[in-house]
Amino acid sequence: MQSVGTVAHEVPTVSVHSHQLPGHCIQHRRRGCHKTSAQTLSQQSKQSCGKRRNPCHRHRTCSHRLVQASAHNGASETGITGTDLAYLTRAAELADSSAGVSQPHPNSGCVLVSATGIVLAETYLAAQGTTSAELQAVSKARQEYHSIHGCTAYLNLETGDCHGDNASMLALVQAEVSRVVIGMRHPLAHCRGAAIQELRQHGIRVDVLGEAPCLEAVGLEESALQKCFVANEALLHRAAKHQPLGIFKYAMTLDGKIATSMGHSAWVSSAISRQHVFENRARSDAVIVGGQTVRLDNPRLTTRRDSGHMPIRICMSRTLDLQEDANLWDVSVAPTVVMTQRGARTDFQRKLRARGVEVVEFDFLTPHAVAAYCYDRGFLQCLWECGGTLSAPAIAAGVIHKTLAFIAPKLIGGVRAPSPVGELGNVEMTQSLNIIEPRWQGSGPDMLLTGYLPASGGLEALDAALSGQPPLSSQPAAHQSNGTSQPGLPSDPPLSRVEARRRTSPNANKAVQFYKAWDAYGALSNFSCHAVTLPEGPLTDADAPQEAAGPPDHREWPSVEHYYQAQKFATTSGSIENAAIIELIAGASSPEEAARLGRRHQRLHPAAVRPDWDQAKLQVMLAALRAKFTAHEGPRKLLLSTARQGSAPGKVLQESSPADFFWANGIDGTGSNHLGRLLMQVRDELLLQSHNKAIPAPPSLQTTNGL
Repeated sequence: MQSVGTVAHEVPTVSVHSHQLPGHCIQHRRRGCHKTSAQTLSQQSKQSCGKRRNPCHRHRTCSHRLVQASAHNGASETGITGTDLAYLTRAAELADSSAGVSQPHPNSGCVLVSATGIVLAETYLAAQGTTSAELQAVSKARQEYHSIHGCTAYLNLETGDCHGDNASMLALVQAEVSRVVIGMRHPLAHCRGAAIQELRQHGIRVDVLGEAPCLEAVGLEESALQKCFVANEALLHRAAKHQPLGIFKYAMTLDGKIATSMGHSAWVSSAISRQHVFENRARSDAVIVGGQTVRLDNPRLTTRRDSGHMPIRICMSRTLDLQEDANLWDVSVAPTVVMTQRGARTDFQRKLRARGVEVVEFDFLTPHAVAAYCYDRGFLQCLWECGGTLSAPAIAAGVIHKTLAFIAPKLIGGVRAPSPVGELGNVEMTQSLNIIEPRWQGSGPDMLLTGYLPASGGLEALDAALSGQPPLSSQPAAHQSNGTSQPGLPSDPPLSRVEARRRTSPNANKAVQFYKAWDAYGALSNFSCHAVTLPEGPLTDADAPQEAAGPPDHREWPSVEHYYQAQKFATTSGSIENAAIIELIAGASSPEEAARLGRRHQRLHPAAVRPDWDQAKLQVMLAALRAKFTAHEGPRKLLLSTARQGSAPGKVLQESSPADFFWANGIDGTGSNHLGRLLMQVRDELLLQSHNKAIPAPPSLQTTNGL
């Protein structure tokens, strides 16, 4: 269990501090807590409602409905107070603590406060597949305070870290929490509102910011709500736009140039601004550049850090007219994916694959095709560090949603000096794209402008759209004859290749797709937070009799992925080096870190991999899945829910990773889907075991293939 600390102190005043996320500057406010008469509250509430100017507020519950709200959704007459806003802001700050440390994931923080106003625990979700913020908070509070009956839990994001396992919600119920205050509903459809409803069914009062009455000035409420949105801006975009959040990063001089007429660009911005870029790379799943950038700049696209998350580096090139000694081909520090058109320089493709570079071919390479692939791969955020030749079609395709623009106090001049954005086809100023919610801040001697493009619409508009409200539009969407949207607020994006294949597949109506732990059916993923107890030594036969947990060679592995990666190096030779990497993997802070360690060691030290691995890995995975679904009720129920129900056939289980053709279906559906097949085998075994317990079978029909 990973915790981020506990604070125990009284809160005499309420501070709503700004959390300085990149590109977001919110003014500091400080306010003392005091009791207010009902008459004053009524006057303040009416004034607050009159101050609402944003049309997106039309879907909220106004504060002047305080009297009618006493029985609404379990809220009492007090509503959301300044103290509540302060703790929600703190939860949002905590939620962002893992940014840059682990791969982007839904950011959740929890502040547990006693009935007397003492902070019992402050926690956050560290990575996909790690202990949830709610479970951490309850555990820490119980360890230090024993009884936490009647406390209040503040969550910046509605509970939903692993679909199919309600352990986080049950932790709050069993801790006898009396109230839960939530900053925003979960953006993902399979989680949105589910935890709120279930908590209320257990008699817990739940107040949702922006829905429950708020007793503070509207500015304070909006500030806290904005910080909750910002903490999960990538998740909001993924849920509402069905694309990763696309951020266009560039640095230009005061006269709008990103390089000289000769192409020299080192450096336009200051060292402080470049450090800001490194931080944003670490916060992203992928960094995307075009072939021209690789040819001219030969970038490394790393975070310049010794630890933390390292994004995938994506190079787009239709012709693969690239140098053979580019820095991106060194995958010892970060993985590289080259995306090209089918059949381009096949000999060069073979050389890249031999060096460990992943090559993905498209029938026609476009920014939308790349964004759709990244969406299918589960990415939340992509940083586009491309020049004007690629940025223009990416903006026109609607896959760039936010700007990260550094303006340096320099002049270069030059008629042929390149600018950040190429041709968009605009001939009048009325066709320009207005930046939504623009924010300026200093970055050393430079200025940094961040804001959202019309393709996004802004965070509040995205949340409104997820709530069934019409999103705000600064200008109507205009469709071209080729089906793409002109720069503006584009229509729903076309389906990605994987999604299109899912809907046209003959198994579309009876298949269950799973991948990330926070996606639908996430508890089926190897990366879910469910420990397994299995032997340390090499496993060769999953059907061999296994003793119950407890023998000296058994240990608890934090997840299926931890065990699987460690088994790659489990041998009987007693190698000290192999023992060291196994311990490193076993102690990894998250499943994704275990996977990174195992894959990297396998790539750099192929001789360390057990010689029978190709034959043994299916048995290793089967043993781990049996251990997981036998030990954990939530995932087991989810798995069995996909089985045959009456006359309805059982669901086909498919891992939907577009990059994996062994365990998953791959991008074109030709993969082996071994993980899905093994899960269906375990499902059948669980059903048989359940049937045998209910109705004892004759000895001749009993199986020795037990769990």
